[in-house]
Amino acid sequence: MSVIRVLSYNVHKGFCSANRQFLLKQIRESIRSVDAEVVFLQEVVGENSQHSAKVDGWIDESQFEFLADSVWPHFSYGKNAVYDHGHHGNAILSKFPIIKSENVDISLYRRSQRGLLLSVIEPGIYVICMHMGLLGWERHQQFNLLMKFIERKIPKDAPLIIAGDFNDWSGALHWRFKHTLKLREASVEINGKLAKTFPAKRPVLRLDRIYFRGFTAVAAKRLNGEPWRSLSDHCALYAELKLDL
Repeated sequence: MSVIRVLSYNVHKGFCSANRQFLLKQIRESIRSVDAEVVFLQEVVGENSQHSAKVDGWIDESQFEFLADSVWPHFSYGKNAVYDHGHHGNAILSKFPIIKSENVDISLYRRSQRGLLLSVIEPGIYVICMHMGLLGWERHQQFNLLMKFIERKIPKDAPLIIAGDFNDWSGALHWRFKHTLKLREASVEINGKLAKTFPAKRPVLRLDRIYFRGFTAVAAKRLNGEPWRSLSDHCALYAELKLDL
């Protein structure tokens, strides 16, 4: 492996931005068309017994298994939000074997259930899928939890990718990722600025990112236009990262 293709996407539980249509089959086809080797997904439903009877076209199997299908034989899932009728969270789909995974609850209050999902893929690349909170103080405390987790769990010289929905409206966290964790961001490296990813129909907020170390970014783009703008409420992000030797 010299270049790894990665995709990060908040799939909004399979619904369009207005929550009127369930579009998981279309989302699966769109994700497949990118041909990424590692996919970071947020707001993926593991189980929902209410929707199975009420939502037209609902998929009874877990969404991450449906999306992975035969394309990504390896996957991991971490529950963030757990409720009486099911749960949803983060998922990582991989064409490379996953050596181990760990899900960490970084929720700070009951109404905002958040998590980070770590997987180690062959040949020893650490990947973290994150979905952070909506409030500034919440995100900064979650960053502190992430920083301590990295210090405990990830070797200092190991290649690392952290991707997901950071909900960083102001950009304040980007400074901390860059200067405290010493990570680079794919869109910044290629295009000189963070990508606008929300709302998908007319993106104005830079919420989704792909951070990394131990790689060189060779391509990065926001996936907007059709069909992406009509699927989730977020745009997807794509990057090609060359492993530093």
